[in-house]
Amino acid sequence: MTDIPPLAEGYELSTDPDRLDAARVHHWLSTDAYWAIGRTREKQDRAIAGSLNFGVYMVESGDQVAYARVITDLATFAWLCDVYVDRPVRGEGVGTALVGAVREHLRPYGLRRVLLATHDAHEVYGRLGFAPLAEPDHWMALVFGQ
Repeated sequence: MTDIPPLAEGYELSTDPDRLDAARVHHWLSTDAYWAIGRTREKQDRAIAGSLNFGVYMVESGDQVAYARVITDLATFAWLCDVYVDRPVRGEGVGTALVGAVREHLRPYGLRRVLLATHDAHEVYGRLGFAPLAEPDHWMALVFGQ
């Protein structure tokens, strides 16, 4: 697998759900993430409660600056979603370090695959070992809507 850069000095990663700034995460996703525009706070809170959550925080202030969540059985499969980096810290490697940390957190479970969907970040995820589906015609989706 591809090596990942560590978080830049001044940032730390945590999977502690009590550290999440759920209001901030909801605001980011519901107003600025094309896949979650308009998502309700109640729906976001349910998503957080049913997921493995990762936050990146500024060490000095404790403010959350990035988020990702994983839906997984911790045995065979995981879905990486809702990856978001606050606009003021984009370009500092926070997103790459966050996704790399998620990958390494999941590695010991021996999952067969970790999936994600992206419209515009193929290069970022590709650097971390993600690749297009080899046989996309084998995959199907049931879409209920928003």
